[in-house]
Amino acid sequence: MGIKVNLAVMLARRNVKSKDLAEYIGITEANLSLLKGGKVKGIRFDTLDAICRFLECQPGDILEHEADAADV
Repeated sequence: MGIKVNLAVMLARRNVKSKDLAEYIGITEANLSLLKGGKVKGIRFDTLDAICRFLECQPGDILEHEADAADV
């Protein structure tokens, strides 16, 4: 499966609106939506840092590695 993005879960846990996070980190809501859906190929470390600062969490709370069935 690869990398799973749990950003929507963290937003819900922190009761934060996507709009507020997007404004804080300086990206569009559309790009944040793509990130939440795991439809991006990468994320800049400074963007990840800003997300973690705003949500008061660690990168591992947002990104998770899932092994493929063939890898198990």
